[in-house]
Amino acid sequence: MAEFALPLRITLVNPPAKVRFALQRGKAELFEPTISTGADLSFSFSIRVKGDPDSGPPRLLGEFVQGPPAARFVYVNSGKRAGDPNTFWDRRAKVPLIGLTWPTIMSARSKPKSVLEVKIPGTGRDGGPTCAGVKLGGDAWRLVRD
Repeated sequence: MAEFALPLRITLVNPPAKVRFALQRGKAELFEPTISTGADLSFSFSIRVKGDPDSGPPRLLGEFVQGPPAARFVYVNSGKRAGDPNTFWDRRAKVPLIGLTWPTIMSARSKPKSVLEVKIPGTGRDGGPTCAGVKLGGDAWRLVRD
């Protein structure tokens, strides 16, 4: 099977207002920095998928993909890490790509006007932006109409 693009969306549910968020691209570049209003905040992007369903798990690749092949993830940065020098928040959330299995990927690929979305809490227990490793269930990534 050839390599192909897979559209994804990460939605932060109820993030704290007046905090800057951005996806991390590569080691330090920021993608779509946005200041939260307190309403849900979404980041849409694509990753590349390579491999064959008959010969092992999918290889998840691209400028937003971080981590080792068996434990890929995407960073959502906030505060200083999202480019706001005037805040004391300096966080990033590690959103695992677990659950992006061949059946899920192929289902998304068969519906061209859809995107795989995961919703995560936007606010941590301390009232600040969510941070550290986000725990997802195996079915957290949902196919939704774009």
